[in-house]
Amino acid sequence: MEYTIQKLAHMAGVSTRTLRYYDQIDILRPARTNSSGYRIYGQSEIDRLQQILFYRELGVNLDKIKEIITSPTFDGEYALREHREKLLEKREQLDQLIANVDKTLALTKGRITMTNEEKFEGFKQTMIDENEAKYGQEIRTKYSDELINASNQKIKAMTKSQFAEIEQLDISIHEVLAQAFATGDPSSELAQQVADLHRQWLSYYWSTYSKEAHASVAQMYVDDERFTSYYDKKQQGQAEFLRDAILIYTGSNI
Repeated sequence: MEYTIQKLAHMAGVSTRTLRYYDQIDILRPARTNSSGYRIYGQSEIDRLQQILFYRELGVNLDKIKEIITSPTFDGEYALREHREKLLEKREQLDQLIANVDKTLALTKGRITMTNEEKFEGFKQTMIDENEAKYGQEIRTKYSDELINASNQKIKAMTKSQFAEIEQLDISIHEVLAQAFATGDPSSELAQQVADLHRQWLSYYWSTYSKEAHASVAQMYVDDERFTSYYDKKQQGQAEFLRDAILIYTGSNI
């Protein structure tokens, strides 16, 4: 069965503008264009749109989706199984958040008591899920499932005060990084201070710290544009400067 762009948009719950944009960026081309100039979509295009929307729901950006689904090794059935697992994880996260809200509502009415740790369970799972959606594939390939799973377990065990410490460390890293960057010297006292702050920050997530792993993460900040943009958001070049400072701090040569 074939669909015009209007019918497909209505069926999929997206706008015709979205479908035209997908055509423009060459992620979803119509099967053909009819004599009246209308885009016509067939079953193959519908299946691809389904995959795109699944990945979008999981927070994957369009550039990455295009890379995945246009790969010669792309397996649609395997991808659907993977979507199912991710959606089940997302449902578990939502269930935890709902339970968290229910407990908090009951707490406000004096029906139950609730520890500070319980209040943050759902939010910790959200942090884990967001990290997995953004970086999971890369960091699991670069390191190992065992290491990443151990890190996730450590996050789940964090207390409210530890969360506050992590947030403050992240703020301090950006503040000192900006000051150190202005010196232009990654070996300066300020630059080495930010490298040490970064080590402290990592130690909240890692079960064990190693200079080699620290240096590897720093290199990834330069190699992966998503990490680069995070540290370069105020001043371009800060991610590379941080990498250099950490390499000096760890005595590494990646």
